[in-house]
Amino acid sequence: MRFLCLATALATACAFTSQPAAFTSISPSVGGRGFDDVAAPTTAHRNRKATIVMSGKANAIRDRIATVKNTRKITMAMKLVAAAKVRRAQDAVLATRPFSETLQSVFGGLIQRLDGEAVDLPLLTQREVSKVTLAVVTGDRGLCGGYNSYMIKKGEARYKELKSQGVEVDLVLIGKKGISYFKRRQYPIRKTFECGQNPDAKQALAISEELLNTFLSGESDAIELLYTKFLSLIASTPSVRTLVPFSASDITQNHDEVFQLTSESGDFSVERTELDAVEPQEFPNDMIFEQDPIQIVNSILPLYVNGQVLRMLQESVASELAARMQSMQSASDNAGELAKKLNLEYNRARQAAVTQEILEIVSGADALG
Repeated sequence: MRFLCLATALATACAFTSQPAAFTSISPSVGGRGFDDVAAPTTAHRNRKATIVMSGKANAIRDRIATVKNTRKITMAMKLVAAAKVRRAQDAVLATRPFSETLQSVFGGLIQRLDGEAVDLPLLTQREVSKVTLAVVTGDRGLCGGYNSYMIKKGEARYKELKSQGVEVDLVLIGKKGISYFKRRQYPIRKTFECGQNPDAKQALAISEELLNTFLSGESDAIELLYTKFLSLIASTPSVRTLVPFSASDITQNHDEVFQLTSESGDFSVERTELDAVEPQEFPNDMIFEQDPIQIVNSILPLYVNGQVLRMLQESVASELAARMQSMQSASDNAGELAKKLNLEYNRARQAAVTQEILEIVSGADALG
């Protein structure tokens, strides 16, 4: 009986040692192991680590840290996807440059050939403005900062300005965000188009035909295009441009610029190159045109308008993607900061749980002692 009491006392003392496996007990086996096995802990027992049971608050913080880190991975991936699409928009602008330059050169040469003659072209005819059609370009998606809201506010401000001057206004909307906003507020809408992420000539042709038919039929006296001018990855400007009518000098003296996405020291940046106006093509005086030059010019003008619509769509899409890149970068930075704060809070909660367990062990040892 004394032997069993002594063995029980030694086992209880081992449970309150400074080893990691605190608050454990060892009972002598019957028939196989004796007193020496109880008194000398094995190597496995000495290397055993205590299981820290934390409160529900610490577990909730740990789960939130994992969620924030996963969100940061998603926003970083969305930033890289937007950067790839910006490069694709850049390539699309460069691909349309040869056609635009040739069109501008031929038009300039024809205007010089017709110098001194009365040119009566509908798209170049200025008339008294009693009604204006506003073509507002927004995006189809969100998560791009203030891109859509800035363009919508610009469209509303221009609409109210024209109405205050006694001019009738209707809208041609390009982009789902603008469509949903203006439809809910009962604005006069002529037609709607989706914007997409990769505008092409077919899409620009459908929009330009609608705008030109509206002007040529006399339903509207001027067409204004509201779009976002791409400046850099961190800056873009909502702009208003009169699409038709225009003057011949708007084409012959029109400067252009192209942008190129580059990466320096791991950071994205944009290089802009301003291009001078294309020199007019020279036609010999003895050249005989199969068609009248005025008819040729009249056929070129819709192509020019189509090219301008396509270019403005590309600028707007590039601005949207740049805004999305900046927004996702900010979201990733905020997620990183939040993860650091949560890690600090988690470590404090874990330390408090460990301290509480130590206090309970010491109190139990004092109570037995």
